[in-house]
Amino acid sequence: MKKLVSLLLAALMVTSLVACSSKPAEGGETGGTTGGETITLKVWGSQEDQDMLKGMIEEFKTANADKTWDISLGVVGEPDARQKYLEDPAAAADVFAFANDQLTDLVNAGALYKVTRNTENFKDIYSAGTIDAASIDGQLYAYPMTADNGYFMYYDSTVFSPEDVQSLDTMLAKADEAGKKVFMDVSNGWYIASFFIGNGGTLTVGEDGKQISDYNNEKGLEAGEAIKNFTAHPAFLTGDDSVLVAGLGDGSIAAGVSGTWNAEAVQEALGEGYAATKLPAYTTANGEVQMGSFAGYKFLGVNSQTKYPAEAMDLAAWLTNEENQIKRFELRKMGPANINAAASEAVKADVALAALAEQSNYAISQKEVLGAFWNPAEAFGTAMESKDYSKSVQQMLDDMVAQIQE
Repeated sequence: MKKLVSLLLAALMVTSLVACSSKPAEGGETGGTTGGETITLKVWGSQEDQDMLKGMIEEFKTANADKTWDISLGVVGEPDARQKYLEDPAAAADVFAFANDQLTDLVNAGALYKVTRNTENFKDIYSAGTIDAASIDGQLYAYPMTADNGYFMYYDSTVFSPEDVQSLDTMLAKADEAGKKVFMDVSNGWYIASFFIGNGGTLTVGEDGKQISDYNNEKGLEAGEAIKNFTAHPAFLTGDDSVLVAGLGDGSIAAGVSGTWNAEAVQEALGEGYAATKLPAYTTANGEVQMGSFAGYKFLGVNSQTKYPAEAMDLAAWLTNEENQIKRFELRKMGPANINAAASEAVKADVALAALAEQSNYAISQKEVLGAFWNPAEAFGTAMESKDYSKSVQQMLDDMVAQIQE
């Protein structure tokens, strides 16, 4: 009988050990693959990044040739990552790029694997603001890829002086006098927020996980009235990136708000007049206010449903390392999030990135911005652009905030 009990206990111990060895720890990752297993991973990136990513992935496979890799690429850009992931999490990429304003929604949806590998020197590699932007409640959820997802003012230096572009009023007056336009996509919530941010407006997340906005308070009304005055000015023009680039090229636009992704096209359009700087100050009833902006980052995250979390994190870390952040700048003019890469002379000499760095002094993180913000802000901006004054600015702001906080 004792012998039978001993055999049963031994069998139970073996079963327990097998079960324990196959289960990852909370927030951790499995301990790698067995010999000869093919590691299959999918990566999402924008259409423009596909060739660059292919090269980076091949270099990763060469550097990790002790394992067998099957890494495929899919075309999903950063702006669409959250939506595409939520449509079918199981079919989503193991590693995917996304803009930092999507972080909270993705974490709340359980989409991201907690980053537990390759973080030993993060505080030396990235600024405190960058790490904070990639974290929720002190837990890191993504690898910083770029720090250039923001906006600033491009301008024609043959029309405006560096002093002129400090004031939106001055820019509008000089542009009107010259028969030219000042461009801004006010119907885009990302850009229109610059007026509210500059005047102290806040977006936060409540304990219930919903968006909270004070954009309809007294300061918000001042910003709203300034937006109304701006969009009503004869020198104002709106549209998408194609309108901006074309207008700068044919001389009808003298300045416009955009980001680094348009740097090459804008430089070609403006030629010798190519210049960029921070956003200007605008006028309220209580004086001039410096326009703010969102400090935008792009991250690489690891799908919480990946079969290979350890290898997926290794790949994400490789794709965002210092060498590849420099490569992104060289090939795509993307601003590095890595401190050493950003300190290179080539990056510091870049006109667009220098303007973005100047604007960053007046920027806030997008981490507290949820998806509920964008459509109501767009609706308010569209009403301003179309000069729909059927309601007072205060009523429109009240409606906007009510929709944001639904």
